[in-house]
This record gives sequence, structure tokens and C-alpha cells, in this order.
Amino acid sequence: MSDSKILLFDDAADVFAGLRAAGKRIVQCHGTFDLIHPGHIVHLQEARALGDTLVVTITAEKFVNKGPGRPCFNDELRSRSLAALTCVDYVVIIPHTAAVEAIRLVRPQIYCKGREYEEVENDVTGNIHDDLTTVKECGGEIRYIGSVVFSSTKLLNRHFNHLSPDIKSFCREIAGEFSPGAIREEVERFRDLNILIIGDTIIDQYTYLKVQGLTSKNRIISGRFLRQETQLGGALAVVRHIKQFCDKVRFISLLGEEPWVDELLAEVLTPDEDLSIRDPAFTTVVKKRHVEPLQVGNELAKLFSVNFIDADPPGAATQERILERIRKNIGQADAVLLLDFGHGLMQPAIRECVQQEAPFLIVNCQTNSNNHGFNIITRQYQRMDAFSLDLQEIMLSCGTRHLDYEAELQALKDRFGATYAWLTRGSIMTIGLKTGEPPVYIPPLEMDVTDTVGAGDAFYSLAALAAARRLPANLSTFLGQLAGAQAVKIIGNARPISKADLLKSAMSLLSF
Repeated sequence: MSDSKILLFDDAADVFAGLRAAGKRIVQCHGTFDLIHPGHIVHLQEARALGDTLVVTITAEKFVNKGPGRPCFNDELRSRSLAALTCVDYVVIIPHTAAVEAIRLVRPQIYCKGREYEEVENDVTGNIHDDLTTVKECGGEIRYIGSVVFSSTKLLNRHFNHLSPDIKSFCREIAGEFSPGAIREEVERFRDLNILIIGDTIIDQYTYLKVQGLTSKNRIISGRFLRQETQLGGALAVVRHIKQFCDKVRFISLLGEEPWVDELLAEVLTPDEDLSIRDPAFTTVVKKRHVEPLQVGNELAKLFSVNFIDADPPGAATQERILERIRKNIGQADAVLLLDFGHGLMQPAIRECVQQEAPFLIVNCQTNSNNHGFNIITRQYQRMDAFSLDLQEIMLSCGTRHLDYEAELQALKDRFGATYAWLTRGSIMTIGLKTGEPPVYIPPLEMDVTDTVGAGDAFYSLAALAAARRLPANLSTFLGQLAGAQAVKIIGNARPISKADLLKSAMSLLSF
């Protein structure tokens, strides 16, 4: 009987239209319902008493944004648990992140939320405003109910093992030092920062192929073209992340005069924000990655890459234009985020200018196939206030594969006179250092990886904002890890980090 209550998303609208036509008063509750507890049951019973039919819509597991390890229970178990309750008439799994599509599907006369949402500022996602508007558009009203309140997240964090012991221990420490409200307040304060981003623009193209096998004569991979996506990568990916958190962002880069360049940048930057130099002799960097379509549960399979990058540095006149643009704008910034991919923008005179004039300099000097062994942070820079390296970059900086990571990171930090330093080691551990504070070790928060491209840039973006606000090492590293955990679920730089999702993940992980 309970399974007959579970409706498919595509079929449900007709069922609910029939109920309305029959004069039934439909009540709707929406949520994750990851762990059914007494508070849920009372909430649903109170909702059912308000009408003739209670519809419970639940967010599909793919779209749940409560942080790593969530939901604990899959769509089938959550829907069957709800359908087993006598007070529930129908259950629908919603393949969307927010509730708007669920409300439009059901078109309830009454939409129920917990009493905690009466104060709209308690909703870190900001979605409650859209929910209220959609309910009214559908001719319904909202009711705040729930005489018994428990938190599924707190119960799961305290009594279940969806988080590793290391993550749980670290999150307990952070929760003991910072309240959820304090963390949200600090993140909201990022909006007041004046950020100047300087770095190489990279246009990422993902070409999806159906691999057909090896050719019979030359034994090369043969693939059938499926589709192509264009994404804004390199320093532009960081620009997109930062703009989700800051109101005042400006960008200096070097681009060619290809007809499609301005159109792409206009998707992200206003004319006042885009301070980049266009040079007809420069080739805008394009990296074409040929990949197979994503398979559920697997990391994106990359076949090979073709890069369009100039071999020679820009001319002296172009470098002087870049210097002039930097000198004119750098003094207005609270912090300068420098993304050096070694693709032509950052020449010796430009590096020297930024190091001398930046009020607070946060460097990300990256190693890639084009610059491997050449674009090493210790070779290119002498001073900075904060920096982030990955495993390959610190090994090249130290000249060895076998090293004491914390000791070498501390040595680099001292060498540059930096206040902050981070080492990201992918699926192993991230180390965060700040002068005058103990070192911070945080394991990865997300092990279900779709694509690692862009994860380091996402970490750097949030850690940099935290450094610009002079936040403690544990909180700055935690915010960076939250951003990285989001990024590994995204193919390349298809979309920026969401502030709402980051805050929601933080609140979930810190609920004990």
C-alpha cells in the first residue's frame, strides 16, 4: 500500500490536478527528510490536520546540498519511510535543488514550513523568499507549524558514521569555537571587501566523445563527437567564485582580440570590472579537453588535451600597458589575488610591481603541463602575505619528493614573510598555517569526486577571502575546504561556488 503513495515526478501533476478538481484541500511539506524522527512525525500530523490530502515532496539525493555524506539514506529509503506513515497521502521525489519546482508541481492550498522559518533570516539559502512568492502565485498560503522540534542533522552528526572520525573531530572543534551565526556573519562580511584579481585567462572547452575503440591501421583512439561545452577557467574561474561573495571585484588580464572574447567576458564582468588588456598579437589561451560522458559514480574520464598558448611573451609595449593598468588600480584594493598560470601575463617587471605595491597579496603560482619545472613560486616571487600550493608545486619548490610537509610549508611561509600558507594534498589532507596560531589539518570533506579540475581554484578563492578578513587559520582553511568540496562535484568550471550552498554545508557539518 505504501508504495502506491509514491508518485513519479512526471506523473504527479495530473494526480494533484484531479484532487483539486474533486474539491480536495491539498497540504504540502517539502524537505530532505533524511532521518525520520518524532519532530517530523508531529510536523506531518499537524500538516495533515489542515487539509484533506498531505503531499510530501523530498529533494532527490543528487540535489541535496547539506554537505558531504548527505543524505545518509537514498531516495528509495526516504520515500518509503515517509509513505509508511498513515498521515502521508503521497510522496514525490523532486529532481531540483530548491522547493520552487515542487510547489509548482503540487500547487497546494497550504504549504507548511517549520516555525524556525518564521524568521526568514534563519534560512541561509535565501530560498524562503522564492518559496513564499511561488506559493502565492499558485493561490496558496503558508503556515508555520511544529510543536516538537528536533534536528535530523544534529542526530546524524552525533550518532551516525556518515562523516569520518577526523572530519567529525575537526568540525566539533570549529563548532565549539564559532557559532553558526558567527560563521555566517563572517562570510557575509566578504561583500565589503574591495578585491583586485590579476591573472591568466583560460577558456576551457570540454569536447565529449563516444570512444569507438582503436583504428585498425594506426592504432589511435577513435571517437564519435557528441557535444562541446565552453567554460571560463583560469583566473576567470576565481573571478566567478569571488563575485558570489564580494560586491567590489575588478579583473586585470591579457587577452587577444578574437571576436568571441568580449562576449564571453561580458557574461561575468561589467565594463567597470573588466580592466583587461586586449592585444591583437596575443592568442587568448584555450584548453580543449576531450573527455568521455560522465558515468554515474565515476570521476570524469579525460582522454587528451589540446592547448592554444603563445610560446613567446607579450611585447614590451603590451607589458607597459599592463603595468600602467595595475599601478592605476592596485592601491584601491583591500587585497590582490594573483593567479599565475605561467601563460604570458606575469612577466618579471609585472611580478615585481605587484609584489611592491599590493597592500595584501595572495598568490597562487600554478604548475601545469605548459610550464612544468619553470613556473615555480620560489623562482618567481620574493614576498607575499598568503599563498596556496598543491602537492606537485611544493615538491618542485623544495626540489624533492620526500619532505616534511608542515616543516617545508612553514619554511616557505617564513621565506616569503607571509601570514598565511596552505598546502592542498587532494584526497589526503590540507594543511593551513597562520602566524601565531597552531597548524591546521583538515581531511577532504568530499570523497565522491566528479572532476578535480578547478577544485584548487575554489579552495584558494574562499581561503583568500578569509585571509583578506584576517580570519583564524582553522576557519579560513575550513571555508576553503567547503569550497573545494563543492567544486569536485562540478565538471571543470561549469558554474561558480554557491554562497548559499557553502553556508548550508557549514551549518550542517557544525550541528552537534
